[in-house]
Amino acid sequence: DTVIFRCYCCSLAPLNLLKNQIMVVAYLRVSTEKQFLANQREEILRFAEKNELMIDKWYTETVSGKVSSKERKLAGVLNRMQKGDTLIVTEISRLSRTMLEIMTILNSCIKKNVILYSTKEGYVFQNDINSKVLGFAFGLMAEIERNLISMRTKEALARRKKEGVKLGRRKGTCPAMRVLRENKRRLKRDAQRGVSCSELARQMGVSRTTMFRFLR
Repeated sequence: DTVIFRCYCCSLAPLNLLKNQIMVVAYLRVSTEKQFLANQREEILRFAEKNELMIDKWYTETVSGKVSSKERKLAGVLNRMQKGDTLIVTEISRLSRTMLEIMTILNSCIKKNVILYSTKEGYVFQNDINSKVLGFAFGLMAEIERNLISMRTKEALARRKKEGVKLGRRKGTCPAMRVLRENKRRLKRDAQRGVSCSELARQMGVSRTTMFRFLR
């Protein structure tokens, strides 16, 4: 008898195309190996049982929430989720530690009609007026956070300047200037022989203005 083997490669396919149905996805994240994912898993299982949901996919990773979601497994999860899918996390902070990025993720889920549950806080984000109002509140918080960061940065710089601290990078400390100093004799010699400033700048990988100032 002839035995036929079929291989289904679906790692890059949208989640809900795997079974042609709406998918329920759980995302778990801890910052260090010393923390445990078990508590998050149990929390989500209790939530799923209470709400009569079946978890189709579990995604876990150990990475700091300060790392951009684009550089984490979360990015792939979000990209593959489709209309009607459900994403469950134990806390909004599992998505990110920055309010700005959380807001971006929430808006993406709402636009794609992906339902997002945060079990401990009791938040539900979906394409309805309540979610949009809550999303607006999060957006306002994100804007406030951005302004506060900017304000604190300006105040710190002003204070250091008042204390006499010279701000900015010390002259000549950038890598490009170090390379130029190491090749100073040759550059001076080539310039005296008529090699143009533009050509020297191209050879050293710096701008024409930087080379001109260096040779003065």
